[in-house]
Amino acid sequence: MISRILLSVSIALGASALLALPAAAKVKIDAALMKVLDPDNDGTVDLAEAKAAGAEAFKKLDADNSGKLDAKKLAGRVKAKELKKADPDHDGTLDQSEYEALVEKRFIAANRAHDGKLKMGQLKSHAGQRLVKLID
Repeated sequence: MISRILLSVSIALGASALLALPAAAKVKIDAALMKVLDPDNDGTVDLAEAKAAGAEAFKKLDADNSGKLDAKKLAGRVKAKELKKADPDHDGTLDQSEYEALVEKRFIAANRAHDGKLKMGQLKSHAGQRLVKLID
């Protein structure tokens, strides 16, 4: 009887931990982040602002100043399959221009209104979250 209860509790705890994982992976989109991503304070992030933020993120991720980001440096931001697609020279890394191209691709995916600007709500979407992981 006690073993059944323990088993049930263990299963419940395990399931709740699995359900909590996606929420933990989300980036918090708030006024502080918008202030960083939106230097002209128009309430939106345009492609130029996204690329500028992406360039800063690239510099932070490239701590050894190699000019390249490998899978280890990109962990949590780019999956292996996407890294392979974004790597036209097939060297297993992204240089700054390849990273910038990926930022642009994710920006376009998040810009469903096709107006060249992302509002806070669009950044909170799944596609917006994927972009923010590259530029934050």
